[in-house]
Amino acid sequence: MRRLIFINRFFAPDHSATSQILSDLAFDLAGAGREVHLVTSRQIYDDPKAALPERETLNGVDVHRVASTGFGRAALIGRSVDYVSFYRSVRRGLNNLVRPGDVVVAKTDPPLISVVAKPVARRNGARLVNWLQDIYPETAIELGVPFMRGPVAASLAALRDATLREAAATVVVGDLMARKVKILGAPAERVHVIPNWCNDEDIRRVAPADNPLRRQWDLADKFVLGYSGNLGRAHEFATVLGAAERLRNEPRVAFLMIGGGKRFGELAAAAQARGLAGAFRFLPYQARTLLSYSLGAADVHWVSLDPRLEGLMVPSKFYGIAAAGKPIIVIGDPNGELAQLVRRNACGFAVAPGDSDALAATLRQLSETPQTVSEMGARARKMLDAHFTRRQGLARWRQLLDHLDAG
Repeated sequence: MRRLIFINRFFAPDHSATSQILSDLAFDLAGAGREVHLVTSRQIYDDPKAALPERETLNGVDVHRVASTGFGRAALIGRSVDYVSFYRSVRRGLNNLVRPGDVVVAKTDPPLISVVAKPVARRNGARLVNWLQDIYPETAIELGVPFMRGPVAASLAALRDATLREAAATVVVGDLMARKVKILGAPAERVHVIPNWCNDEDIRRVAPADNPLRRQWDLADKFVLGYSGNLGRAHEFATVLGAAERLRNEPRVAFLMIGGGKRFGELAAAAQARGLAGAFRFLPYQARTLLSYSLGAADVHWVSLDPRLEGLMVPSKFYGIAAAGKPIIVIGDPNGELAQLVRRNACGFAVAPGDSDALAATLRQLSETPQTVSEMGARARKMLDAHFTRRQGLARWRQLLDHLDAG
């Protein structure tokens, strides 16, 4: 079996989404007898000043942590400096680590790390695998990131496209992403869809009456629309805020926000400014061991994706909600990846961004039909068990790597 070298800015014990998924996979592969190396930073996602050990072995995975600056995510300039310093350290680390026959798997945190990995893999006789959680620079262009237009964007896209053409495999997390990378030049036979996953074995449905967090958070007699995870630039909250305004005279409906991100505080401030603070609960990320209860504290959840980003990413929080057996309201492109899934599996609703009337009407309807909520939630869990479990995701990766071993 070929040695495996993964690259990502975060890894265990970090608990960010990309780290958790990568840690699951790396530990599983090491447990199956593969030699697995991980090139990562010394930082924690929400603590750029952290200094994890440079070398250690975690569950059989040989972890190589490289130096990088620690300005953090607060400012674009500081984040860019962090990226560049990490790119340089990764290049040096790979030059010393990669051997002929290795498989180098590059994720997308930071963006375009495959551009750094490709020449090292080629020079050392290794094979490159792209593992795309999102597609850059298109995502940055759509979000209006400064300098990501014109010649700069074109040059970065050309470098990225070269990695798509030359990689032994390109793994994406959704069908629309697969279509996109094929258009960008990835050979169709080397494109593989492996959706993300959650710790579904540990997340179970919890009846509202049996959930202590509903009582602790003063939600026992409420119908609750929940959100769990990062609320960032790719997400919008105006639709939910507008629905809350339309429901301001219906105090039984509450809005539970768990997590963080750039727009989390913006929503809290907007709710306060509009006199809606009493309808919202804002709470920090909860422990992974409490996900059954924190996800279960809501009756229905919402996920959001800017329609411009369809085909460029898939919100991974979708899978945890489904594991908890909760209906899902997708605020985004009605023909997008997740909107199609909830319609196909009758486990939620799709609402166009800005259609607060439709969202408010949906919440009223669901609040009056608890049996519908329960049945939709059961179908969400059934969908996950059929297509999106962690075991299925890990098996798809093992199958791909076995194919590369044989090639």
